[in-house]
Amino acid sequence: MTTKMFSHPRRAVLSALAAVAASGTAVAVLLMSGTGASAAEAPVSLGTAANFSVLAGSTVTNTGPSFLAQSLGVSPGNTAPGFPPGTVGGETHLGDAVALQAKNDLTTAYNDAAGRTPFTNLPAELGGSTLIPGVYRIGAAQLTGTLTLNSQGDPAAVFIFQIESTLITASNSSVVFINGSSPCNVYWQVGSSATLGTGTRFMGNILAQASITMNTGATLQGRALAQTGAVTLDTNTINAPVCLQPTGTPTQTPTGTPTGTPTSTPTGQPTGTPTGQPTGTPTGQPTAKPTRTALPVTGGSGGSTLLPVLTGIGSIAVTAGAALLLLYRRRTSES
Repeated sequence: MTTKMFSHPRRAVLSALAAVAASGTAVAVLLMSGTGASAAEAPVSLGTAANFSVLAGSTVTNTGPSFLAQSLGVSPGNTAPGFPPGTVGGETHLGDAVALQAKNDLTTAYNDAAGRTPFTNLPAELGGSTLIPGVYRIGAAQLTGTLTLNSQGDPAAVFIFQIESTLITASNSSVVFINGSSPCNVYWQVGSSATLGTGTRFMGNILAQASITMNTGATLQGRALAQTGAVTLDTNTINAPVCLQPTGTPTQTPTGTPTGTPTSTPTGQPTGTPTGQPTGTPTGQPTAKPTRTALPVTGGSGGSTLLPVLTGIGSIAVTAGAALLLLYRRRTSES
């Protein structure tokens, strides 16, 4: 009889414990898989090449009043005809050590962008597409119309385009951003040459293995960086890419400590030890016993029932103990 009475409750307790353990394990697995499933892509470091609007291997040629917001560099070549009328906002480095270092950094960045994995394959035509951050691979890229880059609310989102051969845009095509994307975090790694059509409005860093040509009136918010060939300009504007910052956090850290911090110790502390002791002992005893004050119950809404329940349990335990003792004595006397 005893075994039957306790076997079912025991199985119920064990089942409950097993269910709790299984639930904890499942939650742990979900948490671990959720944090590692979608790691953000890191930016491609351009090194000193980031200081240049235009960097070429053989030469840079310009027609018309082109404007470069940053520096102009050529290495190992040393010529850049067309400046003026072209204007360089930064410095001009033709065949010197600064240009050579920038070209070496460009090679490192190009190889980094080309080797990023995993990637998503895209068709040749990019016009009319909306893409989220990631790495994309294309055989030969064509842009006709508008390509939209959606950062999904992350201004540090990174877009890397691995193009095996050429990048060509049609006239008046454009790359636009939504939800806070930054041109500085967009990279076009081009296996041969890039050509921006007339009036194209392009965004990002173009890292070409060979040459880059910007046709009349094309604009670029980014950089035109060619490793071995020439960069050809015709009345173009190349502005430095802007890196957006998150808008939900403070824009700067506090510049000082709070002004309300005390500058010295409190002036109201005692200046010395007490000068005397009590002058006598108490002259009498209490005239009445202290009265007992009922303490409030602090255990919440259910606290008021706790004491009666404990009292009832104690009473039952005392009664059961007395009954067992009486039964034991009877059995002892009968034996």
